[in-house]
Amino acid sequence: MDILSVFQLIGGIGLFLYGMKYLGASLQNVAGARLEKTLAKFTDNRAKGFSLGILVTALIQSSSATTIMLVGFVNAGLMKLVQAVPVLLGANIGTTVTGQILRLGDVSGDGTSFLTFIKPSSFAPLLIGVAAFIMLIVKKKKVNNIAAIIMGFGIIFFGMTTMENALSPLSSSESFREMFTGFSNPLIGVLMGILLAAILQSSSAAVGIVQAIAAATGDVTFSIAAPMIIGISIGKLFPVLLSSIGTKREAQQVTVSQLLISSFGAILGLIVIYLILRPLGVINWESQMNRGNIADLNTVYNIAASFVMLPFCGVVAKIARKLRPATETNEIDEALSGLTDLLLKTPSVALSQCRSVINNMGKVAVENYSLAIMMHDKYDPAIIERINDNERFLDKSETVLSDYMVKVTSLNLRPEEIKLTTEIMHSIMDFERIGDHCVKISDVATYNHDAKIKFTNMAKEELVLVADAVNEILLTTVNSFTNDEEEKALRVEPLAKIVNNMGETIKENHVRRLQAGDCSVQAGISLVELLTSFDRVAAYCSNIALHVVEKHTSGSGFDIHGYAKDMRANSQKYKDYYFEYAKKYEVPLTEKING
Repeated sequence: MDILSVFQLIGGIGLFLYGMKYLGASLQNVAGARLEKTLAKFTDNRAKGFSLGILVTALIQSSSATTIMLVGFVNAGLMKLVQAVPVLLGANIGTTVTGQILRLGDVSGDGTSFLTFIKPSSFAPLLIGVAAFIMLIVKKKKVNNIAAIIMGFGIIFFGMTTMENALSPLSSSESFREMFTGFSNPLIGVLMGILLAAILQSSSAAVGIVQAIAAATGDVTFSIAAPMIIGISIGKLFPVLLSSIGTKREAQQVTVSQLLISSFGAILGLIVIYLILRPLGVINWESQMNRGNIADLNTVYNIAASFVMLPFCGVVAKIARKLRPATETNEIDEALSGLTDLLLKTPSVALSQCRSVINNMGKVAVENYSLAIMMHDKYDPAIIERINDNERFLDKSETVLSDYMVKVTSLNLRPEEIKLTTEIMHSIMDFERIGDHCVKISDVATYNHDAKIKFTNMAKEELVLVADAVNEILLTTVNSFTNDEEEKALRVEPLAKIVNNMGETIKENHVRRLQAGDCSVQAGISLVELLTSFDRVAAYCSNIALHVVEKHTSGSGFDIHGYAKDMRANSQKYKDYYFEYAKKYEVPLTEKING
């Protein structure tokens, strides 16, 4: 084997590995977000999880990628460990599809027959050429994604052919044969398989390399292939182990579960092959293996190991929990633990988790507003502590979620995901600032309690009306944002205007009371502070609602302030909602003031 053959081999391996990665990414793009969300949600029973594991892994061509997804889902709280174990078993079967596709290289022909044209060495250049032509000419994204899949297959097969051509001189090398004979020792063969899969970070790629060596040299026998296939099933865990570093213990339990499954399968496989089948003479120990034989061995081994383990999913999960027990986390860290970098490999799921966090921010803001208003009826230090806990959650959520969203925006997102990203990023600070003003409302209650400041009965009645209006605008905003309801979002802007009008009316009435000596200066200061916070909460609600509307608006260049101004001037729906809320809140306020 000369230096040019070495270069050819390196190039072939590089093309093969790149093709594997490119194909997996392309298949994932075509499968879309539904595949990831389905994996995260529809694993409520063992059979479903097992089937989904096979399907997802067969589509994305990587059991490691599936396992890493599961680590991310469990870390985010989207899936429980016991749900993940059947998916892991299914993934072990799904990953064998690649080897079955590569067996096409065993097809032989006389140079003119149809069989010659379906050999990878024949059609690989054609696949690459056709795919490249489509990607250069056609602009539609879906068509380009399909062309990318064709390109991936072409690169894989071209790389495989290049490897085989480079390795073919080794068929006459005595030293190479002696090296492979050493692998007949099962432990050496297993270690070689582990090393090969760990270096390539893909069991499919490792099996493909073994197939290429078998095809090129003819020196791979069953005694060599069997332990290597078993070792590959363990070595594929290397990228998963790396991905689980820094995750929650619950997520690390997924990695431990996969390690248990692979280790038990390896032990069982070695026992069956070397202590049962070999002594019985069932296997032709020195039979020469081609691509198809190796693909079948890999498939049968993984199917057998997975089906044996399937009834023991609960046991595997229980052992994993004992080996890697969960640690206690505080409430805030638990709520934000789902924002992990692992989910960035599946943008749709990462965005779904971001959505979950910001929805929680909305719920907490609503709770804090209710608690803050409650403080003005009955002062309770315990409520203050709860408000402060909620505010800490909102503050930390704003920081962590903002940083995480910066990472999300750098990903390859679909158009609808870009719109969702824009909506979330614009709304994070608004929810946090609503929380700030809820604290200010509670601070006024504390100040009034400590300084023994009392509002007049009229001021109390006015504040109840405007507080109810703010409560409605906050609930409407959070519901429209959480449920993605544009119609509800359109109600927020007119109600925000009503809140602003009510605040101005109450301030004017307060001046008259102050002039008449019916209200103290200190009470007036507290009143104005409350009205300011009410107005700011309504304004932030208006911002959030307009971003919901923006998400449902086609085109780019949406001007939120211009849209709001135009809506107030020209929208009949705005006017209808305005008069509805005026009748509900502003008119009763005016009637109270006028006696």
